[in-house]
Amino acid sequence: MVSCVKAVGITVLVLVVVGVVVGSTTWAVLASRGPAPPDLKPLDWWEHTTIYQIYPRSFKDSDGDGIGDLRGIIMELEHLADIGVGAIWMSPVFVSPMVDFGYDISDFYNIHSEYGTMQDFESLVQKAHELGIKVLLDYVPNHASTESNYFKKSEARDPGYENYFVWADPIIDPNNASNRLVPSNWISQFGGTVWEWSEARQQYYLHQFAIEQADFNFREKAVRDEMINIMRYWFNKGVDGYRLDAIPHLFEADPNDHGGVYPDEPLSGNMFLNPNQPGYTTQVHVRDQIELYDVVYEWRDFADNYQKNNGTETKILLAEAYANITMTMLYYGNEKDRNGAHFPFNFDFITSLSAQSNARDFVYVIQHWLTYMPAGRVANWVFGNHDQNRMPSRFRPNMVDGLNSLNMMLPGVAITYQGEEIGMRDGYVSWEDTVDVNACNQGNPDNYLDYSRDPARTPYQWDNTTNAGFSSGPKTWLPVAQDYMEINLQAQREAERSHYKVYKTMSNLRKEPTLSHGNYHVKALSKHTFVLVRHLITYDTYALVFNVGDEPDIIDLSTVDFLNEPLTVHASSIHSERLSGQVA
Repeated sequence: MVSCVKAVGITVLVLVVVGVVVGSTTWAVLASRGPAPPDLKPLDWWEHTTIYQIYPRSFKDSDGDGIGDLRGIIMELEHLADIGVGAIWMSPVFVSPMVDFGYDISDFYNIHSEYGTMQDFESLVQKAHELGIKVLLDYVPNHASTESNYFKKSEARDPGYENYFVWADPIIDPNNASNRLVPSNWISQFGGTVWEWSEARQQYYLHQFAIEQADFNFREKAVRDEMINIMRYWFNKGVDGYRLDAIPHLFEADPNDHGGVYPDEPLSGNMFLNPNQPGYTTQVHVRDQIELYDVVYEWRDFADNYQKNNGTETKILLAEAYANITMTMLYYGNEKDRNGAHFPFNFDFITSLSAQSNARDFVYVIQHWLTYMPAGRVANWVFGNHDQNRMPSRFRPNMVDGLNSLNMMLPGVAITYQGEEIGMRDGYVSWEDTVDVNACNQGNPDNYLDYSRDPARTPYQWDNTTNAGFSSGPKTWLPVAQDYMEINLQAQREAERSHYKVYKTMSNLRKEPTLSHGNYHVKALSKHTFVLVRHLITYDTYALVFNVGDEPDIIDLSTVDFLNEPLTVHASSIHSERLSGQVA
């Protein structure tokens, strides 16, 4: 019988059972009677990697202007190699007016001057590849800056560009013929109507995000062709894949299906929202239109053919897909004859769990994705990104090691947002320092933090020197979080126990066949504690015991399948009384 374990507070234990053969005798004793080791299917480079999201503006500033840049990333690539990162995904580095800090692109073929030059980008790709790190770009196909040549030509009705964006005539006010009304009641993701009037063209254009981000018309073949051209250009530069931004918004309802007009959306009935806030209407006409999947499948065909025709490694596509589970799974493909994205991002740990969630909630969320995921596809796990409050701030700071360990031990791809490896929390950004367009559009000095994404974007905390080692300049684009003296990479490297060291230990563990090829078993042992077991016949078995509650818990591991004594602690959280090497 496996003995009881006292999980004190936020105890996290990663236990190893050496040489276990499930349902048979230990191979070390009777190897000839046990089953043979399984044939391990070779994995493509991306199928069990760790992807690290870099928000370039906040990662490392090399020239003292207070803004992170490509040379700064190059300077710190060794850190990423050290913690086992297999690929970096960079938020947009293209030319932009920076209304939405790079997600409003005016030139898709060049590097924004604040971040460096094309030569800097090429040097980054070369250095990353030398370290065994793939490079993924943030691809933003839904919209372009109104300062782009695409938009200027479309607004001027230049031949070939007339329908590059979504344009619509005004509705005439039945009570006042001289008054124009917007084509529909659709609401922007950043608040207010999606329609903006163009005096030059005498029509409205659609923008699902900021006014300066005009939506492309994906029913126009020229637009779809140009999106492929952009992808090809950066593939030729050595890029290994793309994160596909805002994909659910590629299409809106087609007026041809609604009597030639853009149909109003029903009200959602949410009494806590005002008519200018997203969610006030149901959004049934502005996202998750079925046509978008054909575009994603076309892009996958292009990426696969590029790999085949150029003899490269796999070029991957990762879809940002905040949608219900059924619509999300369609991004993988149609389960018949079409492949889609290599995976859609799994945001369930962000949208469905919080500090108030119990162990059963965690188990449900894990099983939810793995149950719905089509056979033969690869899972992924996301705990934070540049649009959400940081992981320790959404959960609790003393859950950092458990959440990072869970990310590393679940099957598939682990995704880390910069700073999660050291437990960075949301930084405080005053109203006066706020720059996020979402907060500026919808907020005021009293409520702006309800909308602001700035707290999750504060500079990376490298050490306890000025500006946390992020910049040598007098001022940074966002203020450094006030806890940088306590939470920084250098301090955690030097400490006997730290989030960084736990992360690195767990990252190294991912190399084990049990984690790359093994089966999983997840079970709630109590309201507060659950266990995740990874097992593979003839290989060591690993179990993560995670108390997500805020009080001690005693659990009996004898009820857990696949575990036999002795159990040895492989890693533990900095809050655990158990130490590596101890027998549990």
